[in-house]
Amino acid sequence: MITFADLIALVRNYNPKTDEDLIRRAWEYGEAMHEGQFRHSGEPYFTHPVAVAALLTEMRLDDATIITALLHDTIEDTKSTYSEVAQIFGEEIAELVDGVTKLTNLQISSSEAKQAENIRKLLIAMSRDLRVILVKLADRLHNMRTIRSMKAEKQAQKARETMDIYAPLAGRMGMQWMREELEDLAFRVLNPEARNSILRRFITLQREAGDVLHRISGDIRTELERSGIDAVVFGRAKKPYSIWRKMQEKELAFSRLSDIYGFRIITNTVEECYTILGLMHGRWRAVPGRFKDYISQPKSNGYRSIHTTVSGRDGKRVEIQIRTREMHEVAEAGVAAHWAYRDGQRSVNPFAVDPAKWIATLTEGLESEEDHDAFLEHVKLEMYSDQAFCFTPKGDVIQLPRGATPLDFAYAIHTRIGNSCVSAKVDGLRVPLWTRLRNGQSVEIITAEGQRPQASWIDIAATGRAKAAIRRSLRDEDRARFMRLGAELLRAAFENAGREMSNKALATAAKIMGISDAAELRARVGAAEISARRVVGVLYPDGVSDTPQVDASRPVLGLNADQSFRRAACCQPLPGERIVGITYRGKGVVAHAMDCDALAEFEDQPDRWIDLRWQDGTHPPVYAVTLDLTISNDSGVLGRVCSLIGEHKANISDLRFVDRKPDFYRLMVEAEIRGVSHLHEVMTALEAETSVARIIRTRDPSLRP
Repeated sequence: MITFADLIALVRNYNPKTDEDLIRRAWEYGEAMHEGQFRHSGEPYFTHPVAVAALLTEMRLDDATIITALLHDTIEDTKSTYSEVAQIFGEEIAELVDGVTKLTNLQISSSEAKQAENIRKLLIAMSRDLRVILVKLADRLHNMRTIRSMKAEKQAQKARETMDIYAPLAGRMGMQWMREELEDLAFRVLNPEARNSILRRFITLQREAGDVLHRISGDIRTELERSGIDAVVFGRAKKPYSIWRKMQEKELAFSRLSDIYGFRIITNTVEECYTILGLMHGRWRAVPGRFKDYISQPKSNGYRSIHTTVSGRDGKRVEIQIRTREMHEVAEAGVAAHWAYRDGQRSVNPFAVDPAKWIATLTEGLESEEDHDAFLEHVKLEMYSDQAFCFTPKGDVIQLPRGATPLDFAYAIHTRIGNSCVSAKVDGLRVPLWTRLRNGQSVEIITAEGQRPQASWIDIAATGRAKAAIRRSLRDEDRARFMRLGAELLRAAFENAGREMSNKALATAAKIMGISDAAELRARVGAAEISARRVVGVLYPDGVSDTPQVDASRPVLGLNADQSFRRAACCQPLPGERIVGITYRGKGVVAHAMDCDALAEFEDQPDRWIDLRWQDGTHPPVYAVTLDLTISNDSGVLGRVCSLIGEHKANISDLRFVDRKPDFYRLMVEAEIRGVSHLHEVMTALEAETSVARIIRTRDPSLRP
């Protein structure tokens, strides 16, 4: 384990003025809070926060971030609290620790809707303070380095999450070294056979060709020395995952791959970068189409470098990156370079980007995207984008991802330009809107008054920003028409059910269905997203139900013929909720709600779990659920509450008072209902009653089987 002296020495290497006393107190506090806790590997748990802090010293980050790393699991996993951390270490550190805690609690690999919402929260956390994400990335990197001690299924989940979210996020933030290591660590878990195959081929290649890295590095140094240029040369073989991905993309065997070696030249000035480029192209033949100048056209995260690929010794292709030392600092730390220290002072790197401006470019348009699939599409497009640079007629530069079209270019300039786009000229020639743009092209957008986005544009656009703007425009344009059509469809559906449609009825239905208001409900019905019959069914389920009746003696699927079934009293699962069965000796199968706390004790007993689901159709009102009601202490209130429950075809099987006060009563009502939709119907009706101050569904963990 790294000692406190080791950690302080790492910090002092770049920040001699560090607050050693504050870091020591954080160390002692974190160590005390995690006392008695151990990792899956058997090591004391505090070794993990210390390792995360040490990783962050490699980025030369400030004291607040180092302390956050030491404390990042205290609020979540120990008796520590936000207020206690704030009192001891200040509000800034408390907010950072709390931000990391909230990110840790996000289950990013869950359902699409939940995943979209959690990634949205992740991006919001980034916008508040990017250091939260830096700590989280270092936390994930150390966890991936030590993932072997976890269960196989947990390893696969974490590896997929790392590959989908955290690795591309690190890359987008400019920390390419971290992205490559995260990808390779995840690759080792997800496809160990492929990774081991590539490593074996590397060993064979080195045995046949000798030390290629040493020979080519020597050739480059010789050219630099002849020209009197002071520069440092590094050479390395590319990571197994990077090679495997290239093999998949280009459908090539390992033996046919080129440029599996990369070299980096770090010099002093921008002028020397271009001089070195000339030397490399003079010494070796440049590969056409493999040159990128990120010095004159930097990436949005501040990355600057010249990339070129040449046919080196023995005809082998090698990639060469040329940059200055300041550019290299940003290339290694990415957006984190904004907080980097040197000699006790915040380093002023002219190439480091403002994190606030950078995160604004990443999250632009995400707040208004309501559709979960569209949101995830937007995020992944932005995360994985490989930048290309095109010019406006005035010479301004527009950054776009690879594969972008003139439509993306238009929306990148302004949403108004994109919405009115009719065609484009690329390098002076008129082209269709689906043309794929290439690096360095000049693009002129042609607009027309009255032009509106077409539905087909969504398939043409490549950027999340353009797709979101097109969808938003289509929704706005169609909304008025959909609202009129929806009103007619609803009126007909209400008349067929023998009911009268009113604004109040639609508002109530909208509330039950989780829709903002009656106007939005009409628009969704008109757009065929919701059927008018379903709206009527929400308000008057008995009047429109044509689904089959479910036998109460066999309400679930997944049981064997000889297995008995009952609901768990602790969570009272209802038809419509996700359930899982647990076998109990002598008790048969007991169905628990998927979010029931009692399931935690069975995590290590997978043989007792049974996959269950409720039968489709209308269930009888026989499933008891407990409601906690607070009602005003007035005459007739209890009678109205009981009548409301009865009017909605629910039966009261038990009622008991738990608190009596001069102004209110609190009571527990056990009602027998059909399922979760019926429960929402009953609770909505009770919430609308002015004499009901509060109503919640309650569960009793003490009633575990």
